[in-house]
Amino acid sequence: MRYAVLGTGQVGRTLGGRLVELGHEVRLGSRTADNPAAVEWAAAAGAGASAGTFAEAAAFGEVVVNAVGGRVALAALEAVRPEDLDGKVLVDVSNPLAFEEGELRLSPVESDSVGEQIQRAFPNARVVKTLNTVNCQVMVDPGRVPGEHNVFVCGEDARAKEQVTALLGEFGWPADRVLDLGGIRAARAVEMWLPLWMGLMQKFGHADFNLELRRAR
Repeated sequence: MRYAVLGTGQVGRTLGGRLVELGHEVRLGSRTADNPAAVEWAAAAGAGASAGTFAEAAAFGEVVVNAVGGRVALAALEAVRPEDLDGKVLVDVSNPLAFEEGELRLSPVESDSVGEQIQRAFPNARVVKTLNTVNCQVMVDPGRVPGEHNVFVCGEDARAKEQVTALLGEFGWPADRVLDLGGIRAARAVEMWLPLWMGLMQKFGHADFNLELRRAR
């Protein structure tokens, strides 16, 4: 499978690297084709890895992964030709956070979400929100955290969610630990988890933790 991973930060490089290890072809996208972080990553990741602009990556990928920050996600995707997203699964792992005057802020929050914004802007893309509730190392290696902890998916297209669930399985997430929250509106809830996640990371001193949901049968 060919993947476009948009974003050269730690999340994008980690996801892209794991996908290459799994035997996929990955093009890491950034604003410029000569982005140093992307070029360095492609050279280190080996066969199957390449770098390009956001537009070049999206045209290359059969699946597109949005791994840029949530507040700049639309700007990054607007650099892509809409037809290069049409019909494709677009996996959104972003969170709309920023530190403003020393405080963590989310925007949008409560009445909207990045996942919904992307789906509205690109109605022919098949947007699935997932993985934004865990650290990028846990995204690709859930065994870092003991127990039967969970990850979430939401989106309007059932087949797209099935495809993303299969991808999560390649990362090591058993299908019964992937919880489908329904339509893309549920992205609001998982994006609002981030302030609590940040507080827990500060308390624990590391990011190797996750939610494990238990319910009565």
